[in-house]
Amino acid sequence: MLILLPPSEGKTPAASGAPADPSALWLPSLATARTRVLKKLVTMCARSSERSVADSLAVLGLSDGQRAEITRNAGLLSAAAAPASQIYTGVLYEALEPAGLDTAAREWLDRTAVVFSGLWGVVRLGDRIPAYRCSVGVTLPAPVGGLTAYWKKVLKSALDEATAGTPVLDLRSGAYAAMWAPGANAAALRVLHERVVDGVTRRSVVSHFNKATKGRLVRALAVESANPGSVDELVTALRDLKFTVEERPGRPAGPRQLDVVVTEL
Repeated sequence: MLILLPPSEGKTPAASGAPADPSALWLPSLATARTRVLKKLVTMCARSSERSVADSLAVLGLSDGQRAEITRNAGLLSAAAAPASQIYTGVLYEALEPAGLDTAAREWLDRTAVVFSGLWGVVRLGDRIPAYRCSVGVTLPAPVGGLTAYWKKVLKSALDEATAGTPVLDLRSGAYAAMWAPGANAAALRVLHERVVDGVTRRSVVSHFNKATKGRLVRALAVESANPGSVDELVTALRDLKFTVEERPGRPAGPRQLDVVVTEL
């Protein structure tokens, strides 16, 4: 099984360590594509005039108070790197809590979960990367251009091959889901909050707690070292872990659509 995760906007810089090596990350065939994006991002952020800094902030969707992110990006070629599980520190990763897993569960997680990234394309949680700021919605200067279209073209062959014959659990947000589309061997999952309002049962999609639920779900699978051979077996594994899972209609030949229904946030 392969689990697809979004990155977190919040990242914790590595305290020490050698810089990242794009060819040492998962799917080394992506090294050239990664290096191209990395160098273009660094070159853009290394410009120091007020006009250039303002332009970099606008490209990355940052405010004037986030200039430190530009400075950090400018130093990425030499920045200290650490496992991605230590760099990504948003809500999903706080709930997942990789550092608190035992050895077997941590090895399962490093083998099974991958993170989609506007800068790196896709990495495993054990891959060493630095903290950065570059969402997939960014459009970098030519010849890279829009990162969604860039990675969509680059990732297809590598990920089609990497996921052949294995079920895929897609937990990505919409922007990162656009980077690569899995086929019928996949399940895309969303989280619904069910509550009773004035005697009527209502369900709604949640945001913050959606991420936390997904983190807890992946952690539960890791603790069990789950090894489903199909989407049906994945659904069974989640239900065995006491998650309320329902299926809704999806596109023919596309990923199956799953809802995890929670009553408490």
